[in-house]
Amino acid sequence: MDRGNQVVGESFAFLDSIERASRAAGLNRPVLVIGERGTGKELVAERLHRLSPRWAAPLITMNCAALAETLIEAELFGHEAGAFTGATKAREGRFEEADGGTLFLDELATLSAGAQERLLRAVEYGEVTRIGSNKPLRVDVRIVAATNEHLPSLVDKGRFRADLLDRLAFEVVTLPPLRARTGDVPVLTDHFGRRMAAELDWRKWPGFSTGAMEVLERYDWPGNVRELRNTVERAVYRWEDENKAIDEIDFDPFDSPWMPKAVSGAAAAPVVSGALVPMSATAIARSVADVRDFRAAVAEYERDILAEALKRCRYNQRAAAKAVALSYDQLRHAMKRHGLFEIADNENAG
Repeated sequence: MDRGNQVVGESFAFLDSIERASRAAGLNRPVLVIGERGTGKELVAERLHRLSPRWAAPLITMNCAALAETLIEAELFGHEAGAFTGATKAREGRFEEADGGTLFLDELATLSAGAQERLLRAVEYGEVTRIGSNKPLRVDVRIVAATNEHLPSLVDKGRFRADLLDRLAFEVVTLPPLRARTGDVPVLTDHFGRRMAAELDWRKWPGFSTGAMEVLERYDWPGNVRELRNTVERAVYRWEDENKAIDEIDFDPFDSPWMPKAVSGAAAAPVVSGALVPMSATAIARSVADVRDFRAAVAEYERDILAEALKRCRYNQRAAAKAVALSYDQLRHAMKRHGLFEIADNENAG
């Protein structure tokens, strides 16, 4: 974990989840931390450890999705020499390393069935057995686990053990996405921006312009706080005048006129000689002779273009924006102006 990270925010939704985690920290019970990617699950896990009586003992982290299925059990529970090919000497597992402290299991939902069964025994009896050994070892470990999956649904599908979920779900802390944290975008923007300015040895912090901040607040942030941090830090480091408020935001660092073509099968707007192929005119054509109200006709034509682009791109707003050569923010402004959000939401819900 990045020890330089801090828990930053003042919205009710965010503070409520942090308060729930803080109350659970002092108890010697498992805690599940649920949230979308980038919402700060690792920070909450660290908070649970630092505020607990185990704060001076180890905090051991394991990303369950980062290891091959065949290695997860060996990583968690350790192994004896000769237990499998390549095991030249005995090795402690993460449970033994965390003895007396906290074991943080990130991406819990990716654990294999075998690892889930062994984890259940470790949680229930406080014992682990190294691979290749018949001798159980006593361990005193508090489990904090995180996932962006809905675990009860995985239980219904047979992908996660119900009894293991029962053991781990003493307390469940669900972190709100950034789009639900009213008022937190300006707070986080200022926090990350000031840190980046200090890293660049700026003599002063100019802040972001009103227009730039409005753009940041309107964005949906699918990558949540992690995406916001990258976007803000990128904007600061690309800005060349520390005496002038930052006024340029780039949400997509991959966007470039020289970007390689999308791989086969990926949804992308057709390109000919660097220009977008015009959409079919027959679907949205208007007879000039029939126009009686210029502004109304232009507005209707614009709405039809946007509606057709959204439909062709399966209501992926980023793809639709590129299909008609608009920025993501420009597209959303136009969608709001023409009342297209409700149509897009209904299609996505269907």
